[in-house]
Amino acid sequence: MSASTNITWHDSEVTKEQRQERNGHKSVVIWFTGLSGSGKSTISVALEKALFEQKITSYRLDGDNIRHGLNQNLGFSPEDRKENIRRIGEVGKLMVDAGVVTMTAFISPYKEDRDIVRNILEDGEFIEVFTKCSLDECESRDPKGLYKKARSGEIKEFTGINAPYEEPSNPEIVIDTEHESIEESVNKIVTYLKENQYL
Repeated sequence: MSASTNITWHDSEVTKEQRQERNGHKSVVIWFTGLSGSGKSTISVALEKALFEQKITSYRLDGDNIRHGLNQNLGFSPEDRKENIRRIGEVGKLMVDAGVVTMTAFISPYKEDRDIVRNILEDGEFIEVFTKCSLDECESRDPKGLYKKARSGEIKEFTGINAPYEEPSNPEIVIDTEHESIEESVNKIVTYLKENQYL
């Protein structure tokens, strides 16, 4: 429930559809979810570059980057994780309204929270990409040394170790990052976008 009162929504005289028409493509949130180390950020960075090279108006929201600014006051409790995802969902909705193809790379461990974001967007504006990777493989990669810290007890409530991760039940795209290269992963997503007439 909103704590704000005495506020009024002001409509724009420029519509989302007009922005999309000018850009020459639809706008959408491409939501990467998966364990830490599964490849979310790596693939989203490569996808952003590929779309930019194709002159697609796009932008990437990365979990760690967002916690440096917009969500720097949030921790990793279930409540804070929920609020983290809620805020990103609202930002994503604004980006879609602006006509931008928006990529988000967040562990987003809870299915309910991801579904909340899906539901604040219109049909077809949320593409869930599950970066599938076993815990063993993610832990062996451990690019930020977080699993090691979690195993030693230095990090509490770390997803996959002492906090749950709920796999998507029906994602639009599954990327098996143990067997698919970055290039193959990007091509798979771009193909999906073209086949479904986003681009």
